[in-house]
Amino acid sequence: MFIERQIHKKILNYLEERQIIVITGMRRVGKTTLVKELLKGIESTNKIYIDLQQIENRELFSDKNFDNILLQLRNKRGLNVDQKMYIAIDEIQLVPELPGIIKYLYDHNDIKFIITGSSSYYMKNLFTESLSGRKIIFELYPLDFDEFLNFKNIKHGNNDDFMTITIPTSGYETFKHYYDEFIEYGGFPEVVLAHSFEIKKEMLKDIINSYINIDVETLSDFKKKDDFYKLVKVLAERIGSRIDYAKLSNIVGISNLTLKNYMRFLEDTYLIHRISVFTESREKEITKAKKLYFSDTGIANILADLNGGAKFENTVFNQIKHHGEVRYYALKTGREIDFVFKREKEDPIALEIKETPTHFDLENLEKLAKVAKIKKLKVIGRNLTPNFTDYIWGGDIR
Repeated sequence: MFIERQIHKKILNYLEERQIIVITGMRRVGKTTLVKELLKGIESTNKIYIDLQQIENRELFSDKNFDNILLQLRNKRGLNVDQKMYIAIDEIQLVPELPGIIKYLYDHNDIKFIITGSSSYYMKNLFTESLSGRKIIFELYPLDFDEFLNFKNIKHGNNDDFMTITIPTSGYETFKHYYDEFIEYGGFPEVVLAHSFEIKKEMLKDIINSYINIDVETLSDFKKKDDFYKLVKVLAERIGSRIDYAKLSNIVGISNLTLKNYMRFLEDTYLIHRISVFTESREKEITKAKKLYFSDTGIANILADLNGGAKFENTVFNQIKHHGEVRYYALKTGREIDFVFKREKEDPIALEIKETPTHFDLENLEKLAKVAKIKKLKVIGRNLTPNFTDYIWGGDIR
């Protein structure tokens, strides 16, 4: 049974447009399921799904004569080339020559392409040269908490104005144990649907192993996967910290250049996110260290023994990143505002993330926000606090 993702309706708006639909995101976030559902919803029978993890499908695109490829789609796959065709191609990065092939077929035939891939660098940059102006890109992430509850078949409302909600809420007692599970095991669809915590853990281990053994192998030319994996584990231990490249280079035992290549790959393949400092100076933004987060807290928990505060902060980051731009603020003394959150055409909001917040956290945030010249501020908490209610419960961010 297909459980709708929030991005599904957005993509539907482009199904009959000429542009190529590109869906990119980490392995096993649900790209294949989404593509198959999109194809299923197309009334025309002149459609096909091509999985490039199958060798015979990769061979289909090995012909140097692109017109012959179209003939094979007609003769061997049953497409009517005289009518509009709908062609979905999964894991496109497995055939590096495909952008040029797709461009040719797109320009000379009435074809609606829906394609997926696991690397934002490949999809955004390699495709820029060959498909400029011909594509629209959608990024699919692990489930947010709203989708998590949908996958659990739990009835709930949407909180688009979550910044106006304070604890206690009716949702706290109803959803708290679900939110705790979300913090611990993350939002990969198959993990969310697993019936035991032990199975969830094994699935998360398999996801990270597949990432190292398949994505790193097929999308990079890195020679030392052990060094790469060591870096991933070290990074998981430093969630919410500012990135010190010199220190990381020494710990992992790799050059600064290799480290930066690894970091770029990790971000381009959606395992990590780096956020910049909040400043009006572009120069300071570039020179200040970035902070690190993982795209899924469940993956980070498997890689490192995280404390509750790190898990919660990483989870909140992944919740709010879908709603606006996320940065952080820091003084030279080391004091920080965890996040500076900004929606389009709205003023920035200073956010302090605390498992069990107190009025002291709010007072400290007020002082820092004043220095940063940020007028709006909120504390986000995980647990109920006696005699303090002026904060947002993390589970209400959905």
